[in-house]
Amino acid sequence: MKLRSLFPLVALLAVTSPLFAGPPWLSIELPPNPFDAASRGAFLLVHAFHHAGDGHDPVSGRAVGVVEGQRREVKLTFQRTSRPGVYSLRNQWGDRGEWTLVISNQQADHGDGNTAEVMVKVSGTRVIGVEAATGKSTHAELPLVPRRFTDGEVEASLRGRAATD
Repeated sequence: MKLRSLFPLVALLAVTSPLFAGPPWLSIELPPNPFDAASRGAFLLVHAFHHAGDGHDPVSGRAVGVVEGQRREVKLTFQRTSRPGVYSLRNQWGDRGEWTLVISNQQADHGDGNTAEVMVKVSGTRVIGVEAATGKSTHAELPLVPRRFTDGEVEASLRGRAATD
């Protein structure tokens, strides 16, 4: 008798678990608030989300660029702010050239959807585009799932821009 009463609860948890155990997600805040001491001087802010709340796993990233015809890559470092799940990024790649910033948040408990990535396209000192890497989800409650950008997508983001520096 007790097992029969547990079955509906287990079935409900199985159906609704994607809502409560969703994959990581990133969003970019541009421009950062210059009146907030934690973000003053930052190029942009990264908001990391996991499940229904703020993500506490650190973000990582790289800047891939072309400056005066030379290919460059810089590992990015992020600083925590006073807000949970919010990280500031200062310009570590310089003010010249064409750059693609690839920002990641990886969490071990999500299988194929364990990494959220955002691509920020930068020309000189200006952001000219932001794009999230997503794929179709198999869950009706989650229309998109995060994924990694391919090397080809990162290269394509620079193609055609490198000649303008």
